[in-house]
Parts: sequence; structure tokens; C-alpha cells
Amino acid sequence: MVINLMDKVISLCKRRGFIFQSSQIYGGLSNTWDYGPYGVELKNNLKAVWWKSNVYERDDVFGMDSAILMHPKVWEASGHLQNFFDLKSDCKSCRRRFKVADLKDDKSKCPECGGILTEARPFNLMFKTHQGPLEEEGNEIYLRPETAQGMFVNFLNILDTKHPKLPFGLAQIGKAFRNEITPGNFTFRTREFEQMEIEYFVNPEDADRKLEEWIENRFQWYINLGIKKENLRKRPHSKEELAHYAKACSDIEYNFPFGWSELEGIANRTDFDIKQHAEISGRDLRYFDDVKKERFYPYIIEPSGGVDRSVLAFLVDAYTEEEVKGDTRIVLRLNKRLAPIKMAVLPLLKNRPNIVELAKKIAADLKRDFVCVYDDTGAIGKLYRRQDETGTMYCITVDLQSLDDKQVTVRHRDTMQQERVGIDRLKEYLSDKLH
Repeated sequence: MVINLMDKVISLCKRRGFIFQSSQIYGGLSNTWDYGPYGVELKNNLKAVWWKSNVYERDDVFGMDSAILMHPKVWEASGHLQNFFDLKSDCKSCRRRFKVADLKDDKSKCPECGGILTEARPFNLMFKTHQGPLEEEGNEIYLRPETAQGMFVNFLNILDTKHPKLPFGLAQIGKAFRNEITPGNFTFRTREFEQMEIEYFVNPEDADRKLEEWIENRFQWYINLGIKKENLRKRPHSKEELAHYAKACSDIEYNFPFGWSELEGIANRTDFDIKQHAEISGRDLRYFDDVKKERFYPYIIEPSGGVDRSVLAFLVDAYTEEEVKGDTRIVLRLNKRLAPIKMAVLPLLKNRPNIVELAKKIAADLKRDFVCVYDDTGAIGKLYRRQDETGTMYCITVDLQSLDDKQVTVRHRDTMQQERVGIDRLKEYLSDKLH
């Protein structure tokens, strides 16, 4: 039954234009996904809410957008060239490749066919390419495996241009790439993904307190956007699983149909990154405290979440089935800030030109202020169900009576309650509901 929920969400995503298999007409490329008309709206809404919460509504966080391609020495300084790998084994019979950490029983036998596995070998997770027209040694560069380093290497630029006082942070949303051996679970783990990251620079003596503040801040953010609290938990990392640069880390996990898994990690990265970049680059990246008259390397608190994982969590959490008059109604109860479409205008009778004309006029007017669609491709009951499945907050039905009384029927997604509203006050009515 639990696995069935995941199947239902995946089916809805394809059926309603949220997420498609990438390159599907060519048989698809495994573990890569395209976001359709509704999916991209949901994704953009999620990123916009994150940006508003962490950049616009705070005085101590600045936004930026660093390049995907960076100088190779960045990854030398960060430790990715030396430490960013998985141990892999290949089956000599079926040729499948496995991450050693995922092999639960006999690590010498293939879990699929029982064949003999090769000795474990390190497998770097970074995608390598070449800069320039020739693939020659010495011009290798990498697709970034995380967005964080782009903010670290701009630390000095921010100090010189914004002149911020500690604590302050940098925020970025962007693509990252990891050549995972075992991606899977739909959009949860992919080789190309998008991150929402903050690098928050603090005085070392304040780091422990700021870490706890950010953990609570980020946990509450998901709840405020509608995730059920019982489906979220905080999980501190044990010392054995901490990254080499981290003093402490806690994950915010969601109870997916396939089990509890990470939505976001909040780590105390200490001063490792700034020190490393200072050493490799030869630049002085210390912060000058003009009160204490001293220079020091700040510690870094990093809240790092996945856009794709979050979209999946919100879809799973919002998916609802309920019985209405003997039929099953599927509805996505997405938070109004995340809902891809805020309203749909529907003519009750598409064969009546005057009704269609009025409905199209209302839709065109609403589109100036809201994300609104017009739909006349089915009977009204079918149109309601379609909008329910895409999470549309309000359906606005134009009928014969609308021609006389200049009112329309507004139906609420969650309650299915209907209310007659004057066309002249429709924008005001919807604005009050959506804000």
C-alpha cells in the first residue's frame, strides 16, 4: 500500500504534466527527468518562496549565482578531487555496477545474479569535461558537484562590495552534478539536480548556537508550507558519518513512501573551506573584526536542501484520495504559495458563444494579476477533477446566469464549496483568499 502511493504520485506527475522521463521518445535516459507545464510552475514557486524567506525577508543574507564551471583548483582546495568518491564493485557475469556501501550481505557476490564481484575500486563522483576544442591533459574541468564552493570563493568579493558584519550569509539556487552509481526513487536521487544552499558566516564562538537556530528555522519552513509535522524529523549525524570538514550536522528528513530520507542537511562546516581556499589561492580570506581589531577565519553554517527532493516531498504529502458521491476524487492539497495554478476559468457550456466569450474575457483579465488558465475541453465535472489533480486553488465557472446577473461561481479546491461572486469584485475576492 505504501509503495502504491509512490506509483500513484508518479502516474499523476506524468498524466497531468508535472514530470516526464527525459528523452522519452528515444527510450529515455535513466534517472533524468523533465519538468512539464505544471511541474515547472511548482518548482519555480518553491524556489521563489525559499528565496523570499531567506533573502528578501532577512537583512543578513545576500543572493548570488555562481558559475557551474570553475577553476580546477577549487576542487583541489575543497577536497573533492581527493575525497569525493564511492567504492564500487562490478559483477563479472551481468556487468552491473554496485556501490559497496549498498551491499548488505556477501560483498563478494552480485545481489542480482549471484556472480562474482570485482575488488572494490574508488569511483570519483564528479563529471569531468575539457575546456577548449581539444581533449588534452591539463585542460580538464568539472561540472560542480555542489553550489557551495562558488560562494566560498566569492567571500572576498562580498566583503569588498557589501561590507557586511558577521554574521551574514550568501544564498544560491543552482544545478549540481554527481555521477552517482545508484540513483533512483524517481526524482529523489539523480545525477543532475538543483540545490538551495546558504553559507552563513559566523564568529567561531557563535557557531554552535547558530547551527541550532538554522536547524529549527529550516524545519519550521517546511511545516509552514504545509508538510505534515508527523512526516518530518530531525536526525543528528553520528561522528562516524560526518563529512571530513564538519564539526556537526543534522538532517531534516521526510517520511517518503520508500522510507525516511534526507530533505535538507544543516552543517557546521567550521573554517575548513575558507582556510583551504586561502592556502591554495594565496589570498588572505580572513575576516577583520573592527571592534576587536583582529583577523580570523569565520565558521560556516550551511543549510543545504534539494529542490527536486522537496518538490517530490510536497507532491507526496499533498496527494489525497477521497470518496465523493461514490467516486474517488484525487486532489493535490498544495499550499496556496506552491500551487502551480491559482485559478481556472471554465465555461459551463462551451457550445454557447456568449458564455465562452465572457469566460475568455474574465480569464484574460485575471491573468494580468494571477497565474490563471482557461479550459473548455470537457464537461464541468471532468474539468473540476482535472484541476483538483493539478492542485488549482479555485475554479471559476461562467454559466447562463452569469450573462444576466454578472456573477460567477467560485469553487474552492479543498472544501468544494461554491460561492457566487460578482465579476466586478472577483479580483478583490481572489486576492484576499490568496494573500
